[in-house]
This record gives sequence, C-alpha cells and structure tokens, in this order.
Amino acid sequence: MSDARLSVFKTYKLYVGGKFPRSESGRVYEVTDAKGKWLANAPLSSRKDARDAVVAARKAFGGWSGATAYNRGQILYRIAEMLEGRRDQYVAEVADAEGLSKPKAAAQVDAAIDRWVWYAGWTDKIAQVVGGGNPVAGPFFNLSTPEPTGVVAVLAPQKSSFLGLVSVVAPVVATGNTVVVVASAKSPLPALSLGEVLATSDLPGGVVNILSGRTAEIAAPLAAHQDVNAIDLTGADETLAKELEIAAADNLKRVLRPHPVDGTDWAATPGTDRMTAFLETKTVWHPTGALGASGSSY
Repeated sequence: MSDARLSVFKTYKLYVGGKFPRSESGRVYEVTDAKGKWLANAPLSSRKDARDAVVAARKAFGGWSGATAYNRGQILYRIAEMLEGRRDQYVAEVADAEGLSKPKAAAQVDAAIDRWVWYAGWTDKIAQVVGGGNPVAGPFFNLSTPEPTGVVAVLAPQKSSFLGLVSVVAPVVATGNTVVVVASAKSPLPALSLGEVLATSDLPGGVVNILSGRTAEIAAPLAAHQDVNAIDLTGADETLAKELEIAAADNLKRVLRPHPVDGTDWAATPGTDRMTAFLETKTVWHPTGALGASGSSY
C-alpha cells in the first residue's frame, strides 16, 4: 500500500444563520498571500447573500437582545476559549493573509482572543456606565437604560484581517445587536474560519453572519436595506463611505464613520466607543409615591 496521499484542501464558505452556505450565485474568487501565492477560493457574495444575512440577523435579534447581559458575556468568553484551542490554525492563516512572521501573527491572534475576553467582561457593566437615574425637578423617578440598536452591518478593516475584524464585531454583539459583517476583500480567510468557532461556541445562529467578496458590491445593498438599523463603515475608503452614508440616510441608520486609512491601532485598548456607538437610550418616567402624613416621598 502506498504512503502517498492527496492533501485535503479546505473549502471556505460563508457563515449565515448558523450554517455554512456557498454563495447563492455560485461565484468564487482567488485569495492569495502577500507574495501572490494561491491560498484558497473564497465565496464571492452577491446582493442576495447580503439580503439573506439580514433576514438571519433579524430573526436572531429578539433572542440575543433579550438574553441576560451575563449570559452574553459567558458566550463571548466561550468564543475566546474556542479560539485559544485553535490558536495555531489562526496564526498560520493570519501570517499568510497579512504577510507577517509567525511571531507577529501570533501576537495578532493573541490580541484578538484577549479582545473577546475584554468585551465579555463589559456585557453586564456597560449599562452602569451609560445608564442610571437622572435628577429631575418633580416627584418622579427618571431612569435611562441602554438598549441595542438592532441589525448592524459592519465593514471589517481591509488590512487587519483578524484582530481588526474581532475589534469591530465583538463590541456590537456584546451589547445585544446582531451583525452582518463583510470581511476584508483581500484577506477573508481568517474571518471565514471564525465562523467555525462561532458555530461551536453557544452563539445562536444568525447573531453573527460573515460574508466575503467585493466590499462595495455587498455593502451597497446593506446600506440601502430598510431592515438594517446601523452601519459601521470602517472597511470603506473615502469615496465608498460617502456613497454608503447617503444610502444609509434613507431609513435614518446610525452610521459609524471610518477613521483615516490605516490610522487605527487595533492593538490599543479599545475603550467603550464601539459599544456605545450602537446603543439607543430608553428613558422611563415613573411617579414617586407619598409615605405617611409627613408627605415624605420615595
């Protein structure tokens, strides 16, 4: 019996609604490393794939936004656990995608894992930072609490294929939103592999949906979609960002504008800005009651 065997090449697929479909168009495109060497064929998503992902995200929104913040934190931490167990795979994929040495790629992957842990810890604390009781002139309780915006379209950074991706996705889901993310057009493989971890980490299907392909082609229908509540334009260049912002105005989407090209240090401490960008504030008034003849109130 011969010891020779054929290598089993990985088939990369989209991650939509907790499943791994190919693009409905049947299209793929070649993904190469920094030196032009072929790595894999990635799905070339269509407008229909974008619409399907929005349907999946909307279906998942009720359950995810209604989950306790503590439970969301547990799930985000589980994602970090699963990534830790597959660290070597992601180091190799990030090294190929971004032309990095193995030590530098490992640093990126470790930072991405830590980023999930960071946001896992924030899920049940962000409400205390941006919400609370408000002083009012009158016999009322006035309480403000943050609530998720809804379905958020996210254009992932083009050059930071994994750490940048996690840095824009994790804060959106940490606060109870659901996401349709468009991966880096040139380096989509780490993002598509992330779907394999999400599918086995207790994250409900549809909370995160991952598309690959031409950013402008996928982003246009997402920006104009009436059931998308917000859009993060991080991965868009200046011209595309302007076009998408105009389209987003049609249903008054929240828009997070991109930073200057390559101006973001994804390894820096993220802060809370990306969580609060996709939160709405609900304020409730409630009359206080009188206690006894003295007229004191509570």
